[in-house]
Amino acid sequence: MARVLSIATDLMLGSRVEAQLSAAGHEVTTSPSIEESTWEGVDLIVADLDVENPEALVGLGMPVLGYCSHLDVETKEAAEAAGVDQVVPRSRMARELPALAEKLLSR
Repeated sequence: MARVLSIATDLMLGSRVEAQLSAAGHEVTTSPSIEESTWEGVDLIVADLDVENPEALVGLGMPVLGYCSHLDVETKEAAEAAGVDQVVPRSRMARELPALAEKLLSR
């Protein structure tokens, strides 16, 4: 079991992240931003890049899975340049979240 911090302001999307990762056996905490959360002891951050600055997510000592609209190439490129471990479209995150999380946690 891993401790996961989900950063999302969209309640529907945030609850989907929480449900999928909880079903996979992880403990999930949701916060609207990294600044408003306690990330100490967290093993993985899953963040909506539409609401969180990618630069605020890197260098915290745990892997980061960021997601954004598949049309938002600028956000994807900025997140990758900042050092976000994996950036995926929302649709892929919704389909493959447990597998994506496991891949990052196994590093």
